[in-house]
Amino acid sequence: MDNDVSAGSITSTLGHLALGLTLLLFGLGHTQVIDGVTAADSVSLATYVGGVALFIAGLFALRDRDAFTGTAFTALGAFWFTWGVTAGTQMSANATGLFLLLFALVALSLTAAASGASTLVRGTYALLFVSLLLLAIGQFGDSSGLTKAAGWFAAVGGLLAWYGATAAMAHWPTALPGRAAGRGVTATG
Repeated sequence: MDNDVSAGSITSTLGHLALGLTLLLFGLGHTQVIDGVTAADSVSLATYVGGVALFIAGLFALRDRDAFTGTAFTALGAFWFTWGVTAGTQMSANATGLFLLLFALVALSLTAAASGASTLVRGTYALLFVSLLLLAIGQFGDSSGLTKAAGWFAAVGGLLAWYGATAAMAHWPTALPGRAAGRGVTATG
């Protein structure tokens, strides 16, 4: 494994920790794999850690001229804050599904724009996209099975974000070992 891990920026690390913790609790709440823990239990964390802290981290990233991270964190901070403050209000299933679908599109845009980012970052945004898409479809179709599946995607995405941030701080490996060239192919250099 590659042990030469860049420490990354403090803003990026803090933002990925906030995103990871929020996604992990949000996902586990939707899976209901832990007795008595539901998605409603993640509202406070989503509002303040995923919403406020992530949004502020995004503003700092934008100040540091990191457009991708700043855009990602402010957009996701707005998502988590809005989800947190509107949780428990009377919204139709279709309105909730539309909200989730719109932010799934934001996550898809982040996934596409993360081509230069690490595999962990791209994976986190891709899993967030799948999770929000499944949640949206689950809302439109009233499917608890899709909601639980979405929860697993969110939880794994949260673990990726958490590991990426922790790896940056602890200088842990983040890259898989390279494979040898295929049969009959030689590497140059």
